[in-house]
Parts: sequence; structure tokens; C-alpha cells
Amino acid sequence: MTTHQELAGFIWSVADLLRGDYKQSEYGKVILPLTVLRRLECVMEPTRQAVWDRDASTNLANKDQILKIAAKLPFYNTSKQTFATIGADAASADKNLRDFINGFSPNAREILDKYDFDAQITRLKNAKLLYLVVQKFADIKLHLDKVDNHQMGYVFEELIRKFSEISNETAGEHFTPREVIKLMVNLLLAPDAAALTEPGQVINILDPACGTGGMLSAAEDHIASLNPDATVTLFGQEINGESYAICRSDMMLKGQDPANIVLGNSFSEDGHQGRTFDYMLANPPFGVEWKKVKDEVEEEAKLGHAGRFGAGLPRINDGSFLFLQHMLSKMRPVEKGGSRLAIVFNGSPLFTGAAESGESNIRRWILENDLLEGIVALPDQLFYNTGISTYFWILSNRKASELRNKVVLLDARDQWAKMRKSLGDKRKLITDGQITDITRLYGEALTVASDPDHPGHAKVKVFATTDFGYKRITVERPLKLRFEITEETLAALAEAKPLAKYDYRDMLITALKPLIGTVWWTKKEAKAALLETAAGSGVPWPAAAAEKGMWVSVAVSDPDGEVQLEKGEVIPDPDLRDYENVPLSEDIEEYFDREVLPHVPDAWIDHSKTKLGYEIPFTRHFYVYTPPRPLAEIDAELRGLETQIQTLLSEVTR
Repeated sequence: MTTHQELAGFIWSVADLLRGDYKQSEYGKVILPLTVLRRLECVMEPTRQAVWDRDASTNLANKDQILKIAAKLPFYNTSKQTFATIGADAASADKNLRDFINGFSPNAREILDKYDFDAQITRLKNAKLLYLVVQKFADIKLHLDKVDNHQMGYVFEELIRKFSEISNETAGEHFTPREVIKLMVNLLLAPDAAALTEPGQVINILDPACGTGGMLSAAEDHIASLNPDATVTLFGQEINGESYAICRSDMMLKGQDPANIVLGNSFSEDGHQGRTFDYMLANPPFGVEWKKVKDEVEEEAKLGHAGRFGAGLPRINDGSFLFLQHMLSKMRPVEKGGSRLAIVFNGSPLFTGAAESGESNIRRWILENDLLEGIVALPDQLFYNTGISTYFWILSNRKASELRNKVVLLDARDQWAKMRKSLGDKRKLITDGQITDITRLYGEALTVASDPDHPGHAKVKVFATTDFGYKRITVERPLKLRFEITEETLAALAEAKPLAKYDYRDMLITALKPLIGTVWWTKKEAKAALLETAAGSGVPWPAAAAEKGMWVSVAVSDPDGEVQLEKGEVIPDPDLRDYENVPLSEDIEEYFDREVLPHVPDAWIDHSKTKLGYEIPFTRHFYVYTPPRPLAEIDAELRGLETQIQTLLSEVTR
């Protein structure tokens, strides 16, 4: 059987015909919809005559269901046109192709409309290319006995990747590497493997950023491998029209209800409002802002947990946590079986945001409600559109009893193999053997969690949910000042805004010039001297606001200076203010006495500013110290290099 890369390459060779009349970035507008049309034609071929016969013999106004039965498919086509007839007559190719498209059942036609292909038909005809392109596609065999649904999914993804690369678009927004999907599905479903084999299983799966549907298909296949009799219904939502059309086409070919795949933004147009699901999985785009739907999201956030975003709102430039909250809102209640979900994130959601920020509050809500089951760190350079490190977050509202109030961290960053040929930023892959190992390690984490005497594994660590919480304390130190008259302090006095309306500022500065070089170590001494100088020069003393500005100008921070007080209270120095994150498991005062006071004995805690935060410092927990090489070894290497350089220089200068 032809590989999907070869098949996609053959289909993409149509671009040779388009060159000159189309820009490279426009090739996909022709190739993708024609691939879908040709695939649909090949799948319908065995029952086309039966559909024509039933259409001719039925006088009902609504024949939709009858014709679907005749087609033995969830779609049909009543047109007598085929790719062979369309490509046979150059003069009528556009008319015949439109007739072919209009002959599809309404559910298929709605999908095809998303490609906006009618404009390309006119453009291809005017360029005298339409019949040539259709002839080329007529030679491509996409029948089910030659290309099954899995391979066709690969073909679609390969075409999209080629199209994205050639037009400098982001391939990763449309699909996820297959081995990543396989690992993700394994981790999502592995704990339920035994339950999934039971008879009578009816399972609903959602991907709210479904792209071309690869994750949904992989999840369905995995469940089918465990239980061929299980009924699996797939649901998705996608914002990109072409990806949506491909996904919906694929679902239709599989026998899934294409109406379950919805076009639109999951944040502002919840396509599955009110529904809950057994399993969910997603690879949302990394670091994408949500400014376009800001008003809708913020309005729903006002509903609190009656809406989807009650835990908090992340920064406007990263909607990752909005996707996660959207999915969490669609979990089945525990009493109805509960749910599990998996989502791909970059490193940002682990730690971005200070205590009580939107991101921190979202992490807090997830952990305090014991929804996070585990996080798996993946190798970098694994995705087509980015080389950064990525992570699987796995969440459940029906965690195993051994994992209640615990979180598994699994470090799989070294589980990769180098690709023979890079694809965009993707230079690494995870082999089947590595997928098996990672899945096994994640399963063994349950044993580690339940058995304190288990030796565990260097790549797996289990934490209490509270281990990721901390109290951010504000450490203050006293403001210590000396007071002096210098050229710099007089210049500051001349520019101080609080003295802008003080009519005698210039006179005061003139009066103070003889004091240049004078230093006072207490404010009392300084005020007495300045009052005396001003009075002797006939300068009225500034009012309260202006006086405050004057003191700011002549004061200089000095660790040996006077501690400043206001109403008997020590004034903190904002420049010396510091912060400490105290683990929830520690007493704040004990931590402060041990970690802070030995270094700054005059410090104190401003308890009114203490905040509660949560972060997951994954890398820190798996950091392994690598000692530097001995100095003697480095010196020897440097001497050797110097000798080589001298030898080379001597050869050049001979």
C-alpha cells in the first residue's frame, strides 16, 4: 500500500499545474477541497447507482433519510457527474463540477461550503486549468479498500503541513504529531482500560480545539482496540474553517454524526453548551491571546462558577487556562461516572502569574478541588511549529483513591529519538517503545502513591496538592536617611513637583547654597538648621505638601542613617522591600526567623500584604546538579589548545 507521505506527495504534485497562476500560499485553497471531493466520490462509488435509482423512484419532498439508507453512508450525491465526466469536457468543467457539488446531501454540502471553493472554480476556469486539475485528481485512487480512514487522516494532515510550511503559517495550529496523540490517549485511557472492556460501554469524547480531528480518531481507535462493541460518539469544535471542514468530512466518512463537530470560537460560542463528556482531550494553540473575545469572556466570568470561568482569568495574551476551564466545566458529575481529560500546555501555565493573579488562582482552584491527577513533561522539538518544551496535564474528578489530594509528576523529557529529517521545528519523535514505557511509568505512579515503602522511580515523583501552595510574605526594612545640602539635592529641590506652586522656591535655594556640604544625621537637626536659614533670609517656610517634597529632595538613603517614623510607626523603605514564598506546610514566623532575620535583623513582616499562591515548579523538582569539571582538567585542555594554535600560527608565518 502507498504510504500517506507518497500519496500526499502525489496529490500535492497538482501544484505544478497551479504554478504561475496561483501563489504558493494559495495552493491549499485548490488542493484541500478537491482532495475531500475526490475522497467522498471514491467512498460513494459502490452505491452511487443505488442512490440514483432510489432518487428517481421516490416522489417524496424530503428524501434525505431514504437516500442515506440507499447510500449505506451518512451522506450521498444525486448528481450524475463524476471526476471522470467533469475532466472530460473543458468547456463545461465548471458547470459540471458545480452540479456535482450541489448534488451532495445537505450535511455534506454544508461542510464543502466552508472551503469557499466556488470562487476557485471560476478562477481555475479563467486560467484554463480547471479540467486539467480535475483530470489529475481523477487519477488518484482514494477508495476505502486502498486508503482506509486512518491513512486518509494522515494524508490530510500531511497536506496541511505542506500548505502551512509553504505559506509560512503555523502547522501546529491544525494538527498534532501522531505519536504525541497516541501517548496522550494512552495516558488518558490507561487507568480505565479494565472498565472500558466491559459490555455495553457508551462513551462520549470531546476535543474543543479539534483541528482535523486526529485526537478524536485516535481515542476512538484506542477504545475500539479494547472493546470493539463499545459505542463511541465524538464531539469537537474548531475555529479554522478548512480544518473544521476536513474534520467534519472525516467524521462523516467514519459514520459519526458530523453535526457533533461545531465551527466557532470555544470561548465565545460554546458549541456544546449544557453537555458533559466521559473523556476530553485537546492541544490548544500555545500562547494565543483572547483579546477578540474579551468582552464575552469577562461577562461570563462575572457569573462565577455558574459560568465556565469562575476560577479566574489568565493574562490576555495566553488563553491556555480558558481552554482548561472550558473543559472542566464539561465534566460529568462524579455520581454519574465522572470524567477524565488531558490537555497539552507549554511551560507557562505551570508557574506564570504571581500569588493571587489570575493564573495562580486558577491553579489554586484546580488543586484545592483535587482535579489535577498528573503532569508529564515531554521532550522539546516535538511539535511542528515550536521547539519549546511541552507538558501533558491530566485531570479527573474521579481520581483513584491512592491519588486523592496527590499529584503525579513524570519527567519524560529524555524519552525521544532523533528524526531522520526535520519537519518544521519538529526534530524529535517518541517511539512506540518509549510510549509504552511512559505509559507504564505513569501507571506505576499509582503504586508509588499508595505504598510509602515503594522505591519509586527517578522519573516519577508524587506530591501532595498542598505542596504547590505558598504564602507570599512582604518583608519590610526601615527607611534610614541622612540629610544633606549638595549641588545634587539643590537641583532636585528645583525640579520637585510638590514645590511647583511654592512662590519662594528660588529664594529658598539661594538661601541654602551656603550650606552646601552640610550633613545632618537626624531630621530634627536638619529641620532646625533649615528653619534658621530660611528665617534669616526672610523666606516663608513651605506648607505641608511642599515641605514633604523638600524633605524628599534633601534626604539620602543611608544604612547608618536615622530610622524614619510617622505617627510613631517605623516607615518601610520601598527600595529594600523584598518578598519570600513560604510553603503552606511551614509556619510563617518560624520560616522568617530561620531564613530572613539572620541576614537582616531589622526586618519585619507586613502581614496585611500576605497573599496565597500556587505554582508547579516542575523543572526544580527534577533538577540534577552536574558538578563542573576539575580546574586541572580545564587548564590542561586550555594548554593543549594554546599549543595547537601556536603550531597553526607557525605554519602560517613560515
